Amino acid sequence: MDQARAATQKKESTAEPSSKVICCSECGSTSVVEDLTRGERVCGGCGLVLSDHRIDTGAEWRAFSAEESDNRSRVGAPLRYTIHDKGLSTVIDWRDRDISGRKLTPTRRSEIYRLRRWQIRSRVHSSMDRNLAQAMSELERLASQLGIPEPIREHAALLYRKSILKKLVRGRSIEAMVAATLYAACRVRQKPRPLDEVADASRVDRKKLGQCYRLLLRSLNIKIPLSNPIDYISRFASQLSLSSPVQLRTVEILKQSRDMGLTIGRDPLGLAAAAIYVASIMLDERRTQREIAEVARVTEVTVRNRYKEIVRKLGIDSMSLSG
Repeated sequence: MDQARAATQKKESTAEPSSKVICCSECGSTSVVEDLTRGERVCGGCGLVLSDHRIDTGAEWRAFSAEESDNRSRVGAPLRYTIHDKGLSTVIDWRDRDISGRKLTPTRRSEIYRLRRWQIRSRVHSSMDRNLAQAMSELERLASQLGIPEPIREHAALLYRKSILKKLVRGRSIEAMVAATLYAACRVRQKPRPLDEVADASRVDRKKLGQCYRLLLRSLNIKIPLSNPIDYISRFASQLSLSSPVQLRTVEILKQSRDMGLTIGRDPLGLAAAAIYVASIMLDERRTQREIAEVARVTEVTVRNRYKEIVRKLGIDSMSLSG
């Protein structure tokens, strides 16, 4: 009996050794073919079935190309930094109805109410979670008011999470830190917004917002690309209802100004506003300096000074513009 048990153990160890190399117990061949449809391992030399009833851990569907495989692949919901728990927890709906849409009984409704209350408590159980929940709600409101796209919101939420780990939020306003992270994310993604616009939407003082922004740059070592006036053109032109040719001419004017060194040391908002003013006059879609200054959040004096510099440096006929 002991000899038979020893022989069986030897056979099993030969068929499936501890190493990844599998040898046939009959011919000693290491050529093993795995038949996933049958769940078997077969020796390629003698055809002996080494093991069967194997569990297939792969997908239940078939795909015949890489594109089809990507389309059919299924995973859970992606992680979202704009949700304080990254979307990993469950949410009990506030509507008191079952899956068929029928109203719940009073007894069942009271049970669901208690479950919903404890579920909310379990999601927000620490001071950091409470801070994140309030901050992400403020970020969603602010980004929605400013029309910020989703990728920039995710980047801003990631910056805020890093600032919490660095303990930068302690002793500071959550609204100010959220606005600073959103402003920094817009700058990093090269979709900048004027600081005054972010400050007005966030109901935070401009000075306090600037202080939090500089703190983020120092503490998180964020690399902000140089501000380019061209990044503001599409949004300013859209608010002024200008056509695509005006936008293209504005970009050409700014590129020529950059090649001549006119953009060095100048406010990009003022340059963008002045270039739009010049292009709108050249293509007979005139907008007043006051209208452009209000959209760009600069003064009319800034628009007028940058306009004179562009006209003088690029050699544009001022008489034709004035006419």
